Amino acid sequence: MKKIIAIDGTFASGKGTLAKKLAASFGYAYLDTGKLYRAVGLRALKSKTNLDDAKKLAKLATDITPAELDDLALKSGPVGAAASKVAVHTEVRAALFEFQRNFAANPGRQYKGSILDGRDIGTVICPDADVKLYVDAQPSVRAERRYKELLSYGEDMSLEKVTADLIERDTRDQTRAEAPLTPAENAHLLDTTNLSIDAAFMQAKTLVETILSQT
Repeated sequence: MKKIIAIDGTFASGKGTLAKKLAASFGYAYLDTGKLYRAVGLRALKSKTNLDDAKKLAKLATDITPAELDDLALKSGPVGAAASKVAVHTEVRAALFEFQRNFAANPGRQYKGSILDGRDIGTVICPDADVKLYVDAQPSVRAERRYKELLSYGEDMSLEKVTADLIERDTRDQTRAEAPLTPAENAHLLDTTNLSIDAAFMQAKTLVETILSQT
């Protein structure tokens, strides 16, 4: 039976970078589930679909393809903001549910398992995952990371605006009625506030190795 690692956490906490590095280290397939919602958000922005129209958004979500997840436009601030608004809709989450579950269960012969990162992986998508991590960091640190990331993409946005958007996004993610962001009961917390990428990776890798050795 192939293993499943679920990584949840707050925006810009470093969970995506950790997930990618862990996947490469362990030979697992990797899915950034946030990209699914960004892809829906991008489709909505391009088609001028109202971000409050759950039914139309769910239709946009029904045939998202893996190729769309590589679109560089998904990294932009406006698409990220749209994704957060799209993700509150039960209909959209239901439309993307099987995509995520199928990926987790069928990573491909060449992989030893699967790693998914997002906001409801350990609680909703893969509640029986072999390893669950919850990654977080102080809001000010996360805002600074996101600010530098946006600058690297050529986006002109102030740190104050990035911070305000991040706090708004945290609130929306944590208070939405459908699959709110919260640590799974048996998730292991990793605080990356004072950790470099390499230090966070080593902590996560050691933790995963320890847990997998016991299963």
